[in-house]
Amino acid sequence: MRFREFLKEKTVTIALLIFSIITIEILLMIYSFGTVIKLYIPIAIIFSYAVGILVEYYNKKKYYNHILNNLEELQDKYLIAEIMKTPNFVEGKILKSILEQTDKAMIENVNTYKYLQEDYKEYIELWIHEIKIPIAASKMIIENNKTPATMSIDEELNKIENYIEQALFYARSNTVEKDYSIKKNNLKDMVNETIKKNKNILIQDKIKIDIHDIDLSVGTDSKWCIFILNQIIQNSIKYKKENEESKIEIFAKENKENTVLYIIDNGIGIKEGEISRVFEKSFTGTNGRIIGKKSTGIGLYLCKKLCDKLGMGIELNSIENIKTEVKLIFPKESFIVT
Repeated sequence: MRFREFLKEKTVTIALLIFSIITIEILLMIYSFGTVIKLYIPIAIIFSYAVGILVEYYNKKKYYNHILNNLEELQDKYLIAEIMKTPNFVEGKILKSILEQTDKAMIENVNTYKYLQEDYKEYIELWIHEIKIPIAASKMIIENNKTPATMSIDEELNKIENYIEQALFYARSNTVEKDYSIKKNNLKDMVNETIKKNKNILIQDKIKIDIHDIDLSVGTDSKWCIFILNQIIQNSIKYKKENEESKIEIFAKENKENTVLYIIDNGIGIKEGEISRVFEKSFTGTNGRIIGKKSTGIGLYLCKKLCDKLGMGIELNSIENIKTEVKLIFPKESFIVT
């Protein structure tokens, strides 16, 4: 609050004050009061008014500056009414009352949409679990009736399963903390589980897997970590080079502060200018628009989001037409359950 702006609001009262002083001076002249009285009365009025203005300005400036400073430091700015002190002037009290009412109305409105979102999330999760039943039944039928046609259908069903799993984890991604348990898990077990999930397509596409130095324990949630690994492996499979020998190398390095898992493939890679955007939601890049490799741009976005929730790090480096390297970084923290 600037003093000049504050004075502009007092223009009417200042004008009335000047009018009153002139009127008083005229009356004093009519009744022939002494010069001292004629000077003292307007000076006293002006001085008293000036002191009152300055005190009012100081109190309001101090109060509003305090609110603004708190607002800058407050992460959830809509909660400002909760920490505001009740001022000793009317305008401030009215402002505080308005903010409290709007804050209450906003919270009620947010809760309404929150309940609707929870209801929709529960429906999605229920639908996903229900649709898994006919998919599993279809895969059993295919297993008992293996032909080139049914094997091709099985491959498409695997893709559907992957998209369904992606949808489930996406629905749960905002409430990871309610559905995970961080404890010591063996990297080898999680990697092997991921490879097992993709074994058919890996064999079909003749992709070599080189796994070494991964018999290490890390602190994470195995279910969520396997999902992250699966998304990375799926990308390596999807973006392999055509008519060339494909290879995925997986290994780990244990450092003083963390353990890093490397997943490296020799696929088509990513353009240099697009690497910084691969974790953005719905970003598909040049490769994602290639016919036959249609991408939703959700997989790596989810990986980054879940890694952040789990306290893990994820990095991606790539050289176009040579390789893509993804690093999963597991910190060694004291809070991890052993």
